[in-house]
Amino acid sequence: MGRKLYVGNLPYSTGEQELQELFSQAGQVETVTVMRDMATGRARGFAFVEMASDEDAQKAIDALHDRPLGGRNLTVNEARPRPARSGGGDFGGGRKREPRW
Repeated sequence: MGRKLYVGNLPYSTGEQELQELFSQAGQVETVTVMRDMATGRARGFAFVEMASDEDAQKAIDALHDRPLGGRNLTVNEARPRPARSGGGDFGGGRKREPRW
């Protein structure tokens, strides 16, 4: 089990300090990162919390998954690695362009 947790369905007003306090009830918290929109700075409704040990992470999942916070039920589970993105940069519709001479 990993120590990094995904926390979803957060109220947009939730901040790092509030999550730090909530998750510290289950064990030692190392980091809290609320994901924010790059343009507006507004919270996007999910966060990542890294616990000090696998045991603390499991305790947090057991205690906080489906727990109400700000009128919403939290989703707390082990964070999965971000899927690899394909390719990049070819905006030409997928076909090679030949020179016009």
